[in-house]
Amino acid sequence: MSAIIIDAETGETLFAKAADTPRQPASTIKVLTGMIALKSLDELEWVTVSKRASDMPRSKVYLDPDKSYRANDLINAVLLASANDTSVALAEKIAGSEQGFAEMMTLRASLWGAKNTVCRTATGLTAKGQQSTARDLALIFRHAMKDEQFASRMNRVKTRTSYGKELHNHNKALWRVEGAEGGKTGYISAARQTYVGQFTREGVGTIVVALMGSESMWSDVENLVDYGFKKQEQVKTAALRLKGNQDKVALAE
Repeated sequence: MSAIIIDAETGETLFAKAADTPRQPASTIKVLTGMIALKSLDELEWVTVSKRASDMPRSKVYLDPDKSYRANDLINAVLLASANDTSVALAEKIAGSEQGFAEMMTLRASLWGAKNTVCRTATGLTAKGQQSTARDLALIFRHAMKDEQFASRMNRVKTRTSYGKELHNHNKALWRVEGAEGGKTGYISAARQTYVGQFTREGVGTIVVALMGSESMWSDVENLVDYGFKKQEQVKTAALRLKGNQDKVALAE
């Protein structure tokens, strides 16, 4: 398993275990898909669906290739319901092909400091050469959560599309872990369970947790979050003590 905890405000690493080991990211990579779509499309814009997109395997919302859908609904389906069909439909709308869109995803990741991320799909489904790391996922999610549109969507337990379908968030941390603000899950056999999410606790701070290759994801997430906040408190306490000692030395001089 790979894992990392970073301070969301400073970017400082609070804990890392094989955090730079490349792995298949599974659906956590859809954070990039959703963010690029948010910045590229108007929410009310119509998106057509190719047969290729509609034929994507689950998770999906079963798009009809004979219909068009609002971009807003498809973006929510990507980020909350982890839909593969909507991911490909958006990719084809924006870049003309999923391959072209994957290149945009890789570039965006690199611009955010995620230098070990290579995207081959808009979905995170297993693909040769596709990879990310726990550190990169944390960096990507930290940047994405600074965007109000993105953050507000990730915080929803469920939402309803304009055509009446109810979408449920796959991120169980929202109702299982104190301070959860948003997160993205993923699973494919080649990646096992993957996760990235942000958590805030009043008086302590905000952390981003990422893990890859887990066999007990929710238990691992809870343990990492608890450890992360304890470590964050220790770091802040140590900084205050150091400042206090420096102030004493200054006064003595």
